[in-house]
Amino acid sequence: MKILNTNELTDTISRLKAAGKTIVFTNGCFDVLHAGHVRYLAAAKQLGDILIVGLNSDASVRMLKGPERPVNNENDRAEVIAALAAVDFVVLFEEQTAEALVAQIKPQIYVKGGDYNVKDLPEAKHVAGYGGETVLIPEVPGRSTTNIIRRIKGE
Repeated sequence: MKILNTNELTDTISRLKAAGKTIVFTNGCFDVLHAGHVRYLAAAKQLGDILIVGLNSDASVRMLKGPERPVNNENDRAEVIAALAAVDFVVLFEEQTAEALVAQIKPQIYVKGGDYNVKDLPEAKHVAGYGGETVLIPEVPGRSTTNIIRRIKGE
């Protein structure tokens, strides 16, 4: 199964690292999936052997985005993301940041979108601490969940 709980994740990570696999990790809400997300995840996958996506839980999305979000529930979001060819595993997390998952996984490569700044990412500090690399993938112009939601609302 591509959707893992944290116990399954620990076992999977150990097995993959023992096999010498390069693990790439990214995280986000992925509330309304669009072509920008698909391209982003495909680009992230090209950086290593295994792509793990940390998915903010519904409660976490509400903390970050407000009471009207998420549009799609965590189980549906996880199922859709897991179905993408570029994604090897999905794991849900409750916190606002993925710091605990980064500490657990210790990916060789941590990926975020180009709208972030490495120095502002708490996860990047952990990654640098054990010798990993943080990579920013450029945004796909015109592809934004926030903009899609604004269009739907007629704003």
